[in-house]
Amino acid sequence: MANKRDYYEVLGVDKNATAEEIKKAYRQKAKQYHPDLHPGDKEAEAHFKEVNEANEVLSDPDKRARYDQFGFNDPMQGGNPFAGGMDFSGMGGMGDILDQIFGGGFGGMGSSRRSNAPVQGNDLRYDLKISFEEAADGCEKSFDFYRNEVCDVCHGTGAKPGTKPGTCPTCKGQGQIRSSSGWMTQVRTCPTCGGSGKVVTDKCTSCGGSGRMRKRRTATVKVPAGINHGQTIVMGGQGEPGRNGGPNGDLYVTVSVRAHKLFRRDGYNLLLDFPISFTQAALGADVDIPTLHGSVKYHIPEGTQNDTEFRIKNQGIPVLHSSGKGDLIVRVRVEVPRRLNEKQKDLLRQFEATTSGKEYETRKGFLDKLKEAFS
Repeated sequence: MANKRDYYEVLGVDKNATAEEIKKAYRQKAKQYHPDLHPGDKEAEAHFKEVNEANEVLSDPDKRARYDQFGFNDPMQGGNPFAGGMDFSGMGGMGDILDQIFGGGFGGMGSSRRSNAPVQGNDLRYDLKISFEEAADGCEKSFDFYRNEVCDVCHGTGAKPGTKPGTCPTCKGQGQIRSSSGWMTQVRTCPTCGGSGKVVTDKCTSCGGSGRMRKRRTATVKVPAGINHGQTIVMGGQGEPGRNGGPNGDLYVTVSVRAHKLFRRDGYNLLLDFPISFTQAALGADVDIPTLHGSVKYHIPEGTQNDTEFRIKNQGIPVLHSSGKGDLIVRVRVEVPRRLNEKQKDLLRQFEATTSGKEYETRKGFLDKLKEAFS
């Protein structure tokens, strides 16, 4: 991105936004543009970096104050004070950020997180199959999915009712293990308790000590008119519950659109191959063209050639989140008759005998070029 945008604009918040509002906006934007959701998309990757840079500044009171006063030209830093890379140390490390955004799915990267800190629940994905017409017109679909929720028996402790988890003997309840090598100190998640700081010796028989149970839930999603195959609808808060009071994750519903027997889609336009007879092409005809909602009358002009395309306005796919519609593009396929009887063949021979050649523009042009090439 050649021109650096205002950090408040990047996060979509007001300049008087509170720290909590900035944090919430950052999570939403980072999740929206994260490279894992847009593999190979360089523009999304650039947005993700821009969002992280904006958050790194606006989440730090001192940096934010300097930015509000000097913008990108802080005299104390000799220019842009925010161009030297992103420092996440004040926020618990990059892994902590990713844990907050994606529910702890990044392994040991978030090892600096406090064992009792709120953690957002895991996001879930669901593939929803819909018909071509449902994608074009929009619909409301209900579906069942599974997610891990707090165990009803132990209420998330993982311990058998009447007992409590004990302090982890390995990390002494810290949830982390520190090891030093020279000047460097490495912090990693405790392998015994998984970072919780507690261990369960008498496990709950319902959840096996995990504190979570797999449950079937039903969700209803509104599919907007004009959605295309492979696009994703985000259902906020429908993912797995968070831990330690953290928010629920989200449910990502990816739409799979079944092919239509007649129509193909090109953006918001519909494509249709429409067969007509040799006679209709030569003489012209009024025909009924099928659309997604019935049929429309259309006049095929005389002399229509094979593969000629006609455009019928506003008979395509609705533009997503808009009042506009695409067009129906009809490609004519002139069908040459097969298995003619002798009478039909004789009539065609008579027709051919009466032609001068001027009736066939393509053939006449080819013969003229052929004559010119060998003259």
